[in-house]
Amino acid sequence: MAQKIFIVGFGPGHREHITERARQAIVESEVILGYNTYVDLVKELLTDQVIVRTGMTEEVSRAQKAVELARGGQTVAVVSSGDAGVYGMAGLIYEVLVEQGWHPSEPPEVEVVPGISAINSCASLLGAPIMHDACTISLSDHLTPWEVIERRLEAAASADFVIALYNPKSGRRTRQIAEAQRILLKHRSPETPVGLVKSAYRDRQTVVRTDLAHMLDYEIGMLTTVIVGNSATFMHDDLMITPRGYQRKYQLDTVEQALRPGERLHVENEPWSLRAEETTGTPMRWTNDPLGQAGVQVREVGASSARDLAEEALTCILAAQDPDATATGPEFEPGSGMGAVDSPTLLEVALSPGVANKKFTPAQLAGLTEIIGETGELEYTTAHQLVLRVLTTKSKQLVEQLRQLGFWVFPVGNVVKIKACDFCDGDKGDGVPFAEELTARIGGLPVPKELCIGYNGCAMSCYGAVHEDIALVFRKGKVDLFLGGKTTGRNAQPAPRVAQGIPAKEVVDLVEQIVRNYQRDAFPDERFHKYFKRVGSVAGFTYQETAPLPAADAVCGV
Repeated sequence: MAQKIFIVGFGPGHREHITERARQAIVESEVILGYNTYVDLVKELLTDQVIVRTGMTEEVSRAQKAVELARGGQTVAVVSSGDAGVYGMAGLIYEVLVEQGWHPSEPPEVEVVPGISAINSCASLLGAPIMHDACTISLSDHLTPWEVIERRLEAAASADFVIALYNPKSGRRTRQIAEAQRILLKHRSPETPVGLVKSAYRDRQTVVRTDLAHMLDYEIGMLTTVIVGNSATFMHDDLMITPRGYQRKYQLDTVEQALRPGERLHVENEPWSLRAEETTGTPMRWTNDPLGQAGVQVREVGASSARDLAEEALTCILAAQDPDATATGPEFEPGSGMGAVDSPTLLEVALSPGVANKKFTPAQLAGLTEIIGETGELEYTTAHQLVLRVLTTKSKQLVEQLRQLGFWVFPVGNVVKIKACDFCDGDKGDGVPFAEELTARIGGLPVPKELCIGYNGCAMSCYGAVHEDIALVFRKGKVDLFLGGKTTGRNAQPAPRVAQGIPAKEVVDLVEQIVRNYQRDAFPDERFHKYFKRVGSVAGFTYQETAPLPAADAVCGV
């Protein structure tokens, strides 16, 4: 006795979309059970099998009959469109068997044959609307209480899932789809793309592309699947497309990617990921730089993003009612996301008393003491800068206060740092204006990896600028340029000189061009000397390969 039940999903119904295993199961079976429409869709595969047809609402009797016939020794195929495990017969047949005390090790044998579900077949006709997280929700409340369906709609809508609505409407169920639209509009824009697909890949196929506000203007029935996009879904001509998120890390309009394969999963290239939060130990929020430098972003640590968004929204509402109103009074900074005294963020900036000047005044030291307070800190760095860290709700005001004290203030991290000598206390200060102009232009500019520019005020080069990524040696109104120094590691070496005697008035523009090229073309975390070697030429200067060093025995003779 065969005693076997095939639960066959045959996809949308077109013969080209029926899997080979589904074909085999139907051919091997002695009895075919199914809803009338389903049996008709596979009639070309039928030979001399016994056909048992049932109506739309007779699923339980169909499952019971399949179990009865299989227990009697026959091979039975229960057919469903789409996938039999998605709102199909698979679960029901297992429930009937379990109710009878059946276990998988006992006859009858059960095999579920997967098929293409409606969410997949309908999506293929629309374009690529379910490229990101998606869910299916049946609007039929014959078997599920409507309160449960409402909660699922609310949850899916608020979580920004792409949603496929099955069984959206019938002759007697007309309110459910309207209620679903109402719930979705609470969380989605009216312009959210929506696709309505009826009878996918069948003779009476229809495809409608609309939006959430107008979806009810079109015919929707039991054979329709409604696909509602998420906040990122867009229409391109007749295509409904949901981005996966590749544009965050990839340049879709270039062949050569800024991120190399080994760098794509690094935390610094995925600041939105859970792994990034685990690395720092605190939630991260990326905001515009309080220093006011265009294009620079600062990571603010410890802020509650949900609260920030709520405060931001409340401020917008109050501003609409009263332009002079604020969410939390004078402490609130519009647009900063920092509106409450009890939710400070970490301000982290680098500062120095000047480019050539290395001397602090008593007023500056006193001002720093006041700003740091009991909990802040200062760290002296090799870049001749102090890094200030302080928790505050008034980042912009503190930065302005530092500037009023006479400090140059810069962001920290992967930015351009200008390190100048002290110009022998000003006796050789002809190069100071050029160093200051260079600092004003590109100091603190964000770059793929920290970039240090060394500036020496005379040909003695006692400051050692030539060991930096880029070095400038000023001598009698002209400048020698060095590119590609390697400051650390076993192969540390000074930068080769690529030009000498450049007129000082031209050097600021030239160095800015070099840095801008590096900013634009380097890979993330690629140091300048590696970038220079890879591209071979920058701003007209060609990379020079240094001669290999001879190996030498250690003093101990090993």
